[in-house]
Amino acid sequence: MVKAVRIHETGGPDKMVYEDIEVGDPGPGEVKVKHTAIGLNYIDVYTRSGLYPVPTPNAIGREGAGVVVAVGKKVKGFKKGDRVAYCGSAPGAYCEERNLPAAILVPVPKGISDREAAAMMLKGMTTEYLIRRTFKCKKGDIVLFHAAAGGVGLFFGQWAKALGVKAIGTVSSPEKAALAKKNGYAWVIDYTKEDVVARVKEITKGKGVPVVYDGVGKDTWEMSLNCLAPRGMMVSFGNASGPVAPFAPAVLGAKGSLFLTRPSLGSYTATRKELEACAKALFKVVKSGKVKVHIDQTYPLKDAAQAHRDLESRKTTGQTVLLP
Repeated sequence: MVKAVRIHETGGPDKMVYEDIEVGDPGPGEVKVKHTAIGLNYIDVYTRSGLYPVPTPNAIGREGAGVVVAVGKKVKGFKKGDRVAYCGSAPGAYCEERNLPAAILVPVPKGISDREAAAMMLKGMTTEYLIRRTFKCKKGDIVLFHAAAGGVGLFFGQWAKALGVKAIGTVSSPEKAALAKKNGYAWVIDYTKEDVVARVKEITKGKGVPVVYDGVGKDTWEMSLNCLAPRGMMVSFGNASGPVAPFAPAVLGAKGSLFLTRPSLGSYTATRKELEACAKALFKVVKSGKVKVHIDQTYPLKDAAQAHRDLESRKTTGQTVLLP
């Protein structure tokens, strides 16, 4: 028996239960991973709350790092003792051990710690596809990113600076503004004190930005559209404030023939080749020192509910790791 944090019904953090589970032998194409670190992500909140439905009972969590302790039949490329990491799997990462398809695992290279790997996979790989593929940012671009002091935000600011991209970040406090500035943002707007649209138009000399990256959702939707230049792209990749309400597509036309996309990491790493290329780009930029992994909080796995409370109340910054 091993320990896991599971939900038997959806709801608030109080629905998370620390309990024993049985993990059998890995099946064909699977390996058993003993977690050394588990990443905390906002998608875990969506799973727990029921916004993203999953069968219950279920150990939530989609990202982790650890060591291979057993290998099933027909597995190639992995052996017992290998350090591995993953993200975007079916929920179940909040546990000491689990069986996983070998196809979703990537080797952790030397120079990257287990905690860094667990903290960087989902947020870092999300940043990779957002900045390099959803909208291919180029040197000199001015772009807008909401929640700049959050997990993906800190990766994005650093990666943008490394590419010569000038990022505008939005935050909710002076402390978060300082953190965002430290992590590569050329301009930081405190939305509790400033008019974001007016400030963006001032920075861009009235043009607006070619792309807005919005992981907040409902609260920033209208604001984001109003910050875009004609034919700009709205990249809506999260729902931290709740899902965007239904709207008429004609709105996009009225605001300048805007483009809208709702990307997901799964779609951008759908093949083994894409997964390996995405992870390789991430590991390379982190090992170069141009992007640093900031683990600002750690919690014991048994305290995952408190980690969720802190995440939802915006008390956390950067990356948070759960430790089995």
